[in-house]
Amino acid sequence: MSTVEQATSADGTPIAYEAYGSGPVAVVVGGAFCDRGAFRDVAQVLGELGLTGVTYDRRGRGESGDTQPYAVAREVDDLTAVISAAGESGSAAYAFGTSSGGALVIEASAAGAPLTKASVLEVPYRTATWPPPPADYIERLEAFEAAGDREGILRFFNREAVGMPDEMVDGLKGSPMWEPMLSMTYTVKYDGLCLGGDEQDIPTETFARVMIPVLTVCSSGTAMPWLHDSAQVIADALPNATAVELPGEFHHVPASTLAPALAEFFTG
Repeated sequence: MSTVEQATSADGTPIAYEAYGSGPVAVVVGGAFCDRGAFRDVAQVLGELGLTGVTYDRRGRGESGDTQPYAVAREVDDLTAVISAAGESGSAAYAFGTSSGGALVIEASAAGAPLTKASVLEVPYRTATWPPPPADYIERLEAFEAAGDREGILRFFNREAVGMPDEMVDGLKGSPMWEPMLSMTYTVKYDGLCLGGDEQDIPTETFARVMIPVLTVCSSGTAMPWLHDSAQVIADALPNATAVELPGEFHHVPASTLAPALAEFFTG
């Protein structure tokens, strides 16, 4: 078990992270409702494959701070701070983002973060084949937040953004995941803003600035065609990207499969 380390972002926000192994740094960036524990297994396997595998609490989650006002640029600074703290100056650095965390990795790559290569899994940009996003998405999240209604955010996100049936949301309430998810509900807005806010279309101008090689990943177990096929759509829209399908479950590829594929891409 790695000890919890702390990076300091450009605005002074403390960002908690764990690092495994040694070698060029490879940071795992989680999506909505993910803290650093969600992808610890991926970081650990990366650490066994000649890399420094890193997982961190994005701002507002776990042991990281949450300096206001929020801005996507501040999350880019957070990732840059983690790379600097966990890696060696002048060494190659990589990042993998899953779901909306992938949108943050793309934003960071476009902004000039010190990344050599990047990878993303099933980033939920609302392409033409997708169901439309909920109307006034960010405003409605902020209304729940103003009312202090964390459960309202959790239910709204899962029902209307993800499309989860009510009975599945009700089932979450009795699970061990419920309380940790409640603690991160205010950061759901952050993920929405990383994806572009209300519309969440592919940000073509941002994509045009991503010059590094990118591996876009989808899981064989993702049945929703618009989500599964997003890997190829995103790869086609980026200047230098390749899409790959890996065997897995819905919106998830096991660390034992994912990490070797990432390591091969990053270091190849």
